Amino acid sequence: MTEPRPDAASARVIDYIAVEDSPRFRQLKKTQRSFVFPLSLAFLAWYFAYVLLSSFAPEFMAQRVWGAITVGLLLGLGQFVTTFAITMGYVAFANRRLDPISAEIREDLEKIERGDA
Repeated sequence: MTEPRPDAASARVIDYIAVEDSPRFRQLKKTQRSFVFPLSLAFLAWYFAYVLLSSFAPEFMAQRVWGAITVGLLLGLGQFVTTFAITMGYVAFANRRLDPISAEIREDLEKIERGDA
């Protein structure tokens, strides 16, 4: 069973530019960027350190840690671990801090679209 569509008279046009300029939306963007930018810079520094070490310190990267396991292999695997950790951290952050704000914004927009506001 489908819900009845609002008629043209009760439906409202949403000014998305005004929504982008709203304090809540700006706070949402600021909160998201405060997590993403520092973590992205940290990961890029970590990645470039790995690349530079592999290029300019091959003796260090070739040092055996245990059997055939080398420092370079451990640091390379650390790149994957870091990627998964960042992803899990972002999902937890988004669920806790971003999703409630975006749900409020979405609810307000849906009310406007239905003509409830």
